[in-house]
Amino acid sequence: MAKTKKSTWWIWVLAALFIILVAAIIIKGRNKPKGKEVEISEVEQKSIDEKVSASGKIYPATEVKISSDVSGEIVELYVKEGDSVYVGQVLAKIDPDTYVSAVERGKAAVNSSKAQLSMAKAQIENSRAQIEQIKAQLENAKTIHSRNENLRKEKLISQVEFDQSLASRQSLEAQLRASEAGFRSSVNSSEGQAFSIKSAEASLRELQTSLSRTTIKAPMSGIISSLSVEKGERVVGTVQMTGTEMMRISNLNSMEMQVDVSENDIPKVKMGDITDIEVDAYVGKKFKGIVSEIANSAANISSAAGQVNTDQVTNFTVKIQIDPSSYADLTKMGNKYPFRPGMSGSTEIYTNRAENVLVVPIQAVTVREKDSKNKKTELNAELDIEEIVFIMDADTVKKAVVTTGLQDDRYIEVKSGIKKTDKIISGPFNLISKELEVGEKVRKKEEDKKGDKKE
Repeated sequence: MAKTKKSTWWIWVLAALFIILVAAIIIKGRNKPKGKEVEISEVEQKSIDEKVSASGKIYPATEVKISSDVSGEIVELYVKEGDSVYVGQVLAKIDPDTYVSAVERGKAAVNSSKAQLSMAKAQIENSRAQIEQIKAQLENAKTIHSRNENLRKEKLISQVEFDQSLASRQSLEAQLRASEAGFRSSVNSSEGQAFSIKSAEASLRELQTSLSRTTIKAPMSGIISSLSVEKGERVVGTVQMTGTEMMRISNLNSMEMQVDVSENDIPKVKMGDITDIEVDAYVGKKFKGIVSEIANSAANISSAAGQVNTDQVTNFTVKIQIDPSSYADLTKMGNKYPFRPGMSGSTEIYTNRAENVLVVPIQAVTVREKDSKNKKTELNAELDIEEIVFIMDADTVKKAVVTTGLQDDRYIEVKSGIKKTDKIISGPFNLISKELEVGEKVRKKEEDKKGDKKE
């Protein structure tokens, strides 16, 4: 009997605990704040800069590749990488023996052509004298034959003598024509020899130029930024094609950064835009620059027909001149050339600026479909979406259709649709972009004692 009473007592205790637990759950549910937790941001009035970010590498603004125009072995190399050079300084020498022999042959060819010209001129004088001699003999023969014609009429000479004088005159006339032809031939030969001399002299100048090119000289002042050959190596070079690259001379006093900008951002970039530059080698430092050149053609698209891949990201190369005054502190520390060709870095190009405008956090602006009653026809399907922000009105949500402008990393300009006193819902992002609806109950996300928002 006592055991039965004890069991009954435990049942009543468990029932009472269950009732208390259910009551606590009900009370807690009634006291729980209603509505979804949202983050609230104030509408701010500030200036905003539109920026385009890009990465790339640093190069000298002026860099000359030194290649050989002649082939041969490098017999002297007077510089090493990092040396300073001036215009006209001898950098290297290529074995000139072959080209010296060629120049000597060229000189011999010129002298031979000049000797042949002298012979042709002598032949002209000889032909001229011969013509004068034949003309004198022909005049004498004509006189004799004319006298014989009169004597023959008077029958004072025989027919044989008459025929002999006629034959003599005709023979001399033929000799005169042959001599005149020989004279013209000698004149033409002389003119041809004159052209031969010019050709031989031109060949000689070409050979002398090749000989002079065995001595490699600096075309500009600067620093040997790259040296790719050693003494004793052979180089290949022709006037028509680029020869073996021997070295590079760079003007390290004027540096630029070449960056790739996507096709979506390139229309924003303009000549003269100011930039901030960060170089990986100098952590925490920012340098100033200015846009100096914008490519007209994509840097990574082949120009050959049929080579274009539409899936490939299209980039355009932008050159940014680095302001020397922005790294003057580095040069004062003994580093005369703080930037070296090939250094990596990134830049922010300031493409536009809006002064004292209303801005909200970027994540507060979303794109939604328009209400069905406001939707356009299929012909205007592109107008079926609108940019909106959600505003907290007491404990509910209302929508504001906005027109946006410039934006930076955190904020976006709102040109119309909101007031400075509005409480903008700025998070969570997933709630703003997909779930939040007009008229829905919301509550401000509470903050803990440290000022951090509760998760």
